[in-house]
Amino acid sequence: MTAAAVGAAVIGISVSSASSNDAPGSSVAATAAVASGATTTTPIKHVVVLFDENISFDHYFGTYPYAENLPGEPPFHALPDTPSVNGLNNTLLTANPNLNNPQRLGPDQALTCDQNHAYTPEQSAFDGGLMDAFVQNTTGGGCTQHNSPDSGSYGPDGIVMDYYDGNTVTGLWNLAQHFTLNDNFYDTQFGPSSPGAINVISGDTNGAVAEGGTSTNVVDGTLNGDAEPYFDECSNATTPLSTTTLPGSGALAPGGVTAELTGPNIGDLLNTKGLTWGWFQGGFTPSSYSSGRPICGTTHTNIGGAVVADYSEHHEPFQYYQSTSNPTHLSPASVAQVGTSVPDGVNHQYDLSWFNDAVAAGDMPAVSYLKAPEYEDGHAGYSDPLDEQRFIAQEVDQIEQSPDWASTAIFITYDDSDGWYDHQMGPIIRGSQTASDTLNGPGKCGNTGISDTTTQGRCGVGPRLPLLVISPWAKRNFVDNTFAEQASIPKFIEDNWNLGRIGGESADAAAGTLLNAFDFNQSYGHAPAIILDPTTGEVTRTIPATAPASSSSSSSSSTSTSATASPATGSGNGSSSGGGQAVTVTLPKVTCKVKVAGDKLTLACATKGGSKDSTALRVRAYHDGHLIANHAATVRNHRATFGVKLTKRRTGRYRFVVSIDTGGKVGKLTRSFRIH
Repeated sequence: MTAAAVGAAVIGISVSSASSNDAPGSSVAATAAVASGATTTTPIKHVVVLFDENISFDHYFGTYPYAENLPGEPPFHALPDTPSVNGLNNTLLTANPNLNNPQRLGPDQALTCDQNHAYTPEQSAFDGGLMDAFVQNTTGGGCTQHNSPDSGSYGPDGIVMDYYDGNTVTGLWNLAQHFTLNDNFYDTQFGPSSPGAINVISGDTNGAVAEGGTSTNVVDGTLNGDAEPYFDECSNATTPLSTTTLPGSGALAPGGVTAELTGPNIGDLLNTKGLTWGWFQGGFTPSSYSSGRPICGTTHTNIGGAVVADYSEHHEPFQYYQSTSNPTHLSPASVAQVGTSVPDGVNHQYDLSWFNDAVAAGDMPAVSYLKAPEYEDGHAGYSDPLDEQRFIAQEVDQIEQSPDWASTAIFITYDDSDGWYDHQMGPIIRGSQTASDTLNGPGKCGNTGISDTTTQGRCGVGPRLPLLVISPWAKRNFVDNTFAEQASIPKFIEDNWNLGRIGGESADAAAGTLLNAFDFNQSYGHAPAIILDPTTGEVTRTIPATAPASSSSSSSSSTSTSATASPATGSGNGSSSGGGQAVTVTLPKVTCKVKVAGDKLTLACATKGGSKDSTALRVRAYHDGHLIANHAATVRNHRATFGVKLTKRRTGRYRFVVSIDTGGKVGKLTRSFRIH
């Protein structure tokens, strides 16, 4: 990968100006000095957002911290006192309300097909909060039965339900062991990559404009699909450029239909403050130019032997905005310029190789977003957890061994869920009533009356996603239950540097806090760095944290912030994990009676005792081993009744599996009988 990146940098066009030299007193040196000395509200001086693709929480962490440890696979054994997560407990694994139970995928099944993760199918899979329609709605169209697990079309029945454990996503599990994992973090809205990328930099997909025609990806002024960015000459690469000059540059607009975002983003706030920052993406440096147009044609080969293009235009969110775009993919003239406002035209958009060079030079920007080349970004269909693991390990290992590690926070998260199953639904805090919405029935997502024109088409929060917080200041081996979403990341950046809010309809102001992942009540960051093997994800070395020569230096421009763990919300084991205040949930006693009258079978269930939390029951009825009914209901006045219409062949063995869910704690009841 390094050789390919260097070759691309040679081909790319660099720009410079008379004022952009690197000497003391230059604009470059002045900007860097402002960044390094900027006052922060925490000891964090550098934020790195490692933003990968298409993973739900249960898909990677559903059984954390318990791995199967089959022979020949990278082993994972949890540290003592590792907290549990709101994941896939025994009931969800063996009596799941979906058509198929979740199954484990091993390292030899790392290559799978892509799932359906569009705005509408994801809502349909949630089925009003019952979380029971994933197989029908988000299974990818290319997921057919296949006998070879090493194929990108690998798709056993119900693959959308399946999950990896610590023998495949070993590196991420080991990072969770030594730092903080949040199990209550969500996509800011339903839908695919582009909305997720926009939300992690602005929290607002409203204000979208389709350029060059109409687009189904823009609904009522909101971006909820994967349109190509307007301010990128690599967009719609097979279509000639238009004759329209892009405002603010001499570049030409791409041909075909694209999308523009008209509001502000976190880059605008960082620019106002004079901080160094950048978006760094694999393949951003063009492989060549054709009649002046950049050709984003560099490629790499994934573990399955497929040749994959490095750069994805709709994964680069800053290219949707005029104020933060680099339409012709210009490069800086030197590493010292990385993150600064010079030279003109680069505009803080870079190839990933420039971040790695800046870290090696000890010039890490204050805020960096990292996007892997596609073969390493984790997106099913062309990437995979093993290629992704290499990227994560190499970037994290490098940062941990840099001079800036002592004041750095790394956030590892994802743009969307890919449609992979996750059992936990978040609250709908931005409702929508468009033809694309289906969560609560046709044309409805959320309660009627809570949406307005700025939330139409951006219903959320959406699916639950993994979030890891890697820092010397992160709580160690901690599971954070605090509710948060993608927009919580720009909120953290805003608060850390006192930038103010993005404004407009951004979700940043209402987004949950990430502060509970940290312990700033210490003179310096105590969490040791762990160095991962990029291939296996195993820990090869631990670097203990050392106190600075003067403990006051680490916080001379910082204000200590303390936070306490909030009570657990929907914890799979009915209590908070990771050292927060425990909130115990007790299941009620459930009894069910069967009555057969004519062609109807009735199951009447009653509850007694337990916590006061609302209880939901789901009943799956089987006749001679075949599923004949799958119904759910909320218990009211301690009772719930289910009716099943019998077929003509009534005789045989019947079995009811009743799933019980009270405040996130789940249980199971089985009832069998025979009709002669």
